[in-house]
Amino acid sequence: MKKILIALLLLGCHSLSAACLDAVVLVHGNSASPSSWNNTYNLLLSKGYSSTDIYRPAWGSSCAACNDHNGSEETPVRTAVQNALASSCTGKIDVIGHSMGATLAAQQITKLGVQSQVDAFVGVAGAFRGLYSCGIYPYNVLTSTCGSYGLSVSSPFLDSLYGVRFGNRVYSIKSYSDQIVCSTGTCLVYGAHSSSIWGENGSSTFVLGHFALQTDTASTQYQFIK
Repeated sequence: MKKILIALLLLGCHSLSAACLDAVVLVHGNSASPSSWNNTYNLLLSKGYSSTDIYRPAWGSSCAACNDHNGSEETPVRTAVQNALASSCTGKIDVIGHSMGATLAAQQITKLGVQSQVDAFVGVAGAFRGLYSCGIYPYNVLTSTCGSYGLSVSSPFLDSLYGVRFGNRVYSIKSYSDQIVCSTGTCLVYGAHSSSIWGENGSSTFVLGHFALQTDTASTQYQFIK
């Protein structure tokens, strides 16, 4: 009886240890919503995460051309990163961002100085090197989304991120069929795919559109943060 009790106690301890997972922050893209992560969210639940392990901040307005990486757009993402770190039983978090949410998440990690506490960062269909459709700063920059805090090529905002590491492991998910990143007929900015991240540990390329890269690659996103 004593041996059985000890075995049950050990099993319980093992289960508690196995249940300790990094909290995850999922940052949606420009003018999207937290529900755009439903496929990823549901997959994480099936892999042993609880709903309290997953943070999906809502940021920005419905006006896509009005949103940038400055001011009110920052606060929800910053708060989610801080709350995830405070609650994570491992002391670390994983961050996955889609489109403009990827660069916004990278900015907040950098501003908070918590790169060492981000175990894995995944940029999905991000424009880390800019969008030619937004112009080359400061020329042909017509909206806030493309301005100095936006995604024009060589914008002050993007230049401030270049070369910065956003976590212990960094990955990108990209496509040459991305109708947003590649809208001008090329996905390359100065020879590199705009969704790729300098110094990345790995990258997966799919034949998918911009929004399907978020919804249809949940298993790859999970593999990257494991």
